[in-house]
Amino acid sequence: MFNERLRETRKKCGFTQQNMADKLGISLNAYQKYEQAERSPSLECLVTIADIFDISIDYLLCRDEFISSHVIYVDEH
Repeated sequence: MFNERLRETRKKCGFTQQNMADKLGISLNAYQKYEQAERSPSLECLVTIADIFDISIDYLLCRDEFISSHVIYVDEH
C-alpha cells in the first residue's frame, strides 16, 4: 500500500531511489526498504517525503479515498 504509492509517486516525479535517499539524508538501502515494505519511515521522514512530492500524507498512506468518502458538504445539512 504505502510502499506502492511511494514508488509510483517517485517515478511520476522522475526521481531515482538514490535521489530520494539523498533528499531524505538516509542511505539508499534504507530508502529501498520503504519501497519494499520492509521498513516504515519515521513520522518526520514521512512529512519530508510528502513535502518533497508536494502531496498529503493521507495520499501517501492510501487514506485519500477514505477521507473523500467521509466529506460532509455544507449543503447536505
